[in-house]
Amino acid sequence: MKKRMPVIEVRNVEKIYTMGDVEVPALDGVDIIINHGEFVAIMGPSGSGKSTAMNMVGCLDVPTRGKVFLDGRDISQLGESELAQIRGKKIGFIFQTFNLINSINAIENVELPMIFQGIPKSERVSTAKKLLALVDLEDRMYHKPTEMSGGQQQRVAVARALANDPEVILADEPTGNLDSKTGREIIELIGKLHKEGKTIIMVTHDEDIAKHAQRIIHLKDGKVVNK
Repeated sequence: MKKRMPVIEVRNVEKIYTMGDVEVPALDGVDIIINHGEFVAIMGPSGSGKSTAMNMVGCLDVPTRGKVFLDGRDISQLGESELAQIRGKKIGFIFQTFNLINSINAIENVELPMIFQGIPKSERVSTAKKLLALVDLEDRMYHKPTEMSGGQQQRVAVARALANDPEVILADEPTGNLDSKTGREIIELIGKLHKEGKTIIMVTHDEDIAKHAQRIIHLKDGKVVNK
């Protein structure tokens, strides 16, 4: 029953950015519902609003108008610190550019989300090692990102996204900086996480990558054009 319930609801959301005296609408009355256990892709051309939509479903930003619910809680009016806490527990992020810290090793990178949740050091290290083993990086745990390939860095990013055992994994162009073979491996890994019960939301411009999702949401000119 839980998998049929919404984990994220975006209701009639508008997002307007102000640049000087000019208002630039990015989203125009967007409605998106993502249920527990779904694998959803969000697609759209440049300027379609898909990055802003990602920020909304990932609780990285709040709407100008409309509401965003995470597990039934309206996050639209929350302050940044409270929003960050909820995000840290509920959502894991995988970014196109990996967003790893080059001055620390893989274990320390995976530890970071747990630090912000107040998890003790010994537990953080133990969890990080298990997650890096899960993504087949047992032999790279003490390597820094600069000592790894792009595919290995993205695997570290996947492990980091799982650090707080979030309900939702939000992947923003997760294969964008990878060659096709490595990209397929990362998508297979994301698909495995979905089969294990994670809710996956993937933003992509690549139709072949989007086909791995159960459902594709298309955006154009700040509107959902089909679900």
